Amino acid sequence: MALIEIKNVKKQYTSGDDVVEALRGVDISIEAGEFITIMGQSGSGKSTLLSVLGGMNHPTSGEVEMAGITLYKLPGEKLADFRAQNLGFVFQSFNLISYLTAVENVMLPLAIVKMGTAAKKSAARTALERVGLGGKLDRLPNQLSGGEQERVAIARAIVNNPHILLADEPTGNLDSKTSEEVMALFRELNDAGQTVVMVTHNPENGAYSDRTIRLRDGMVM
Repeated sequence: MALIEIKNVKKQYTSGDDVVEALRGVDISIEAGEFITIMGQSGSGKSTLLSVLGGMNHPTSGEVEMAGITLYKLPGEKLADFRAQNLGFVFQSFNLISYLTAVENVMLPLAIVKMGTAAKKSAARTALERVGLGGKLDRLPNQLSGGEQERVAIARAIVNNPHILLADEPTGNLDSKTSEEVMALFRELNDAGQTVVMVTHNPENGAYSDRTIRLRDGMVM
């Protein structure tokens, strides 16, 4: 059985009298350990699809199954728990807290986990070492380059060892050389067994993935 099954997912937004169909019956199957890129022009529905996949945006109809669990049949609190335990998120705007050090930012997803502070700090340190920032644990975000801030964001996303890493335009704010370094890091994480689903507008990023899913007007092409 696939790790992720998206079955006839539709998503509509209503604005006044207008109905916008962001997703129009999407079917996708993703195996454990795959690296998938989702590509499409602006407005194609790719970010909506990622938010639906991440348990943050209830579809109008259709089902999202993850590890055999039907995501949107879970009550709100259980859905939040499932997200926290199974999913890691990386965004285009790094979303780091400016007054926290790198290691403190990475510890944030562990706030709800029952483990001691020393164990949390150790897990955050290990995650930062995995992304090549073991020497910059105590730097504040403004003391790091854009690429280093993105690496902190990736470390924060993987600190709880999620089954699935979801990334929305993670290289959108980076120059081409730094983008290549970050994409190589995603590939390295995937080679170590991490399932990665990434939304990107950059065709060059697709070269790092196993498979590219193309969306147009809310449908898989």
